[in-house]
Amino acid sequence: MLLDVRYLTTHFLTEGGTVKAVEDVSYALDEGEALSIVGESGCGKTVSALSLLRLIPEPPGKIVRGEILFEGKDLLKMSEDEICRIRGNRIAMIFQEPMTSLNPVHTIGSQVMEPLMLHKGMSRREAVRESIELLKAVRIPDAGARINAYPHEFSGGMRQRAMISMGLSCNPRLIIADEPTTALDVTIQAELLELMKGLTRDHGTALIIITHNLGIVARYADKVLVMYAGRIIEKAATRDLYRRPLHPYTVGLLESVPRLDQDIRQRLKPIEGQPPDLSRLPRGCAFHPRCRKAMERCREEAPVLKEVSENHEAACWIYG
Repeated sequence: MLLDVRYLTTHFLTEGGTVKAVEDVSYALDEGEALSIVGESGCGKTVSALSLLRLIPEPPGKIVRGEILFEGKDLLKMSEDEICRIRGNRIAMIFQEPMTSLNPVHTIGSQVMEPLMLHKGMSRREAVRESIELLKAVRIPDAGARINAYPHEFSGGMRQRAMISMGLSCNPRLIIADEPTTALDVTIQAELLELMKGLTRDHGTALIIITHNLGIVARYADKVLVMYAGRIIEKAATRDLYRRPLHPYTVGLLESVPRLDQDIRQRLKPIEGQPPDLSRLPRGCAFHPRCRKAMERCREEAPVLKEVSENHEAACWIYG
């Protein structure tokens, strides 16, 4: 086991109340495994990932409780110097929008070189040579010349490739990809995801993909966590989840996705309503105001995640 997250809870203290962004999230990840975290915007996917690297701004954010065991060591108990040696080295994160992550006044090459010089102790000459090889690995044409380009001189797809090369630069044990293909056209999406999956497979790196695209999940993930209102409401192997989704929210997500094998006259079934305000969660199950199968118990008592079938867990009173 590479990563073991136990009861991770992250809150934000605001004037409007306490926003419970992540609540009692637990999961495990093995070496070389690909895990996907899915759910609607605002469900806590990105905050849970930022919490792993302790990138939550304090204040207003605070990791209230939990354990994050990476290679057997609790990241939450490390000093700031220790966690800085983990970030970008043992654990890399590819952020959602590269233009907000890349520094516009530094060349692509200098930004790819930085982790090599910081974590691997390379000289500048060695870092330049390695950076060119990394850009070639992510299929950036004429890498020797493009290393001197600035972020605004790259297309969206090339900027994301540069971010991937930075993430892979120190051969991390774990890569966290937060919506890595947002705003890219589908052909570039597929190319980047195949590239990332292939590189992680070649290096034996574990991968966490944060997305709302269920097509990406089906193709690239081994396991899936479905989040709603800051909690995991279903956890399963990808094949099991698609074959037999258990939670009504997961069923709703799958029913709202167009399928090629459906009758073109068949209407999609959207999930009615809006996600709840995380500072004013409803009593009982957070999903019950939008659930077609809600019972009286759902309105009074929040269900806990429990195993319904082998290695398939769901938090729903339908299953007892």
